[in-house]
Amino acid sequence: MAGWDDVARACLALPETTEGVSRGWRQWLVRKKSFAWERPLGKKDRAELGDRAPAATPLAVYVPDEGAKAALLADEPDLFLTTSHFDGYPIVLCRLERLDGETLTELVGESWACRAPARLVAEHRFDGS
Repeated sequence: MAGWDDVARACLALPETTEGVSRGWRQWLVRKKSFAWERPLGKKDRAELGDRAPAATPLAVYVPDEGAKAALLADEPDLFLTTSHFDGYPIVLCRLERLDGETLTELVGESWACRAPARLVAEHRFDGS
């Protein structure tokens, strides 16, 4: 089970990552572009999700494309979710309390790679990271 401090550690271990606050919620950025953030659910989100709405604040991350998003949502619906707010965007919400450390590290690393400049991603992968 992961917590927000685990998210911070995983994100800040990635090159050129900073932590910030937007609207009172933590976010992690690579060169000023967010790639992971706390995404509280609003009334509309909760109404849309109904009984599937998580009690805790989800983690939002980027995925490579809409196909990857659809696959995650189909393969692991107890872990990943979305709302109509994210229609057309390669972003998923994650039930943080159901993430293990390895999956969390993989998710934020992939999200970072989706948002970081290509040269930085290439340099990071070249280092064997």
